[in-house]
Amino acid sequence: MKIAVVVGNPKPASRTLRVAESVTDAIEKLLPGEPTERQVIDLADYSSRLFEWPEPTLAELNDAVAASDLLVVASPTYKATYTGLLKAFLDRYPSNGLGGVVAVPVMTGAAADHAMATEVNLRPLLVELGATVPSRGLYLVMTRIAELDAITSDWARANAATLVPALTGRLGVTR
Repeated sequence: MKIAVVVGNPKPASRTLRVAESVTDAIEKLLPGEPTERQVIDLADYSSRLFEWPEPTLAELNDAVAASDLLVVASPTYKATYTGLLKAFLDRYPSNGLGGVVAVPVMTGAAADHAMATEVNLRPLLVELGATVPSRGLYLVMTRIAELDAITSDWARANAATLVPALTGRLGVTR
């Protein structure tokens, strides 16, 4: 299973990246024995090139994401939605450019006030790009970062009934 993790936090090696990796770990545990290959794209490392056209490195990253089986997309909440950094990366895809990819939206924030941003803003963007988003996304209030692994494990178990069939169907595996 090819996994792409895309993080749109302007700060490199952010807590949002940590959350995205924990979500990915929890999803991998739902499919024991399934070999995985993970590529982590921390967009903060590419921010100076996002608006260059053409940009070969970003084109390669876009191709790798589009070829993945699972895409975990994470962003901190900025003004009740995802960051411009993430939007600039995803704008490089044409309509249906993520067709066939199973995606999981993840957002972090300072308070629960914007918890619906994951479902109201990030999910529709992924669907517009053709991704299948079979489960609820995860919104993590950063004051709970110490509980991260328990929260992502609980989230994965709660969403396993929709995630596992979507992923195993993509991989051609029957369970």
